[in-house]
Amino acid sequence: MPLSTTSTPTTTLLFLTVFILAFFPPIFQSIITLPLYLPSLLYPSSPPPIAAQPQPPAPTMSWFQKQFTLPSRSRGSYLITDHIESSLPEISQYKVGILHLFVLHTSCGLTMNENWDEEVREDMSDALDRLAPQDKAGKLYRHAAEGLDDMPAHIKSSLVGSSVTVPITDGKLTTGTWQGIWYLEFRQARHSRKVVATIQGEKK
Repeated sequence: MPLSTTSTPTTTLLFLTVFILAFFPPIFQSIITLPLYLPSLLYPSSPPPIAAQPQPPAPTMSWFQKQFTLPSRSRGSYLITDHIESSLPEISQYKVGILHLFVLHTSCGLTMNENWDEEVREDMSDALDRLAPQDKAGKLYRHAAEGLDDMPAHIKSSLVGSSVTVPITDGKLTTGTWQGIWYLEFRQARHSRKVVATIQGEKK
């Protein structure tokens, strides 16, 4: 009597199991252990939080203000860089910053210019006199309440300006080799002038 060749699902499954176990043991092991890894595959856990890296402290900006008096002078242009530095020792406390100087008067001025040859300052005063001369005939200006040099001094003050700004680097004023801070007095008589200094920057 011939044997039946009809296979049942159970027989087929058993055959495949034996076949895989015999020839592909790693695959069989993976199938057996799959239920152990199934939850982690379906519900992956969130990665651990990354620790925040410490940030360097932000630089602290500092403000400083001070008022001082310039040496009393009559008409002329004067180099005052050394006087500014000696009046403001606080400059040395700043790593980087700005120094702003403002003169509290309307007949003098501040500017930045040549610091070596004093003839440059003399020529500057003479040039400004030519731009705004005294009016002895009384035909140029209406305002002369304080003398012939009154209105010319106001004009020169507006031309030159009442302030100057200088950068600060590593506790020192950052000026060019031939640059200096000038005080220009436009009145004939001696006057005492007040200056407000304001420093903004990052301290050392």
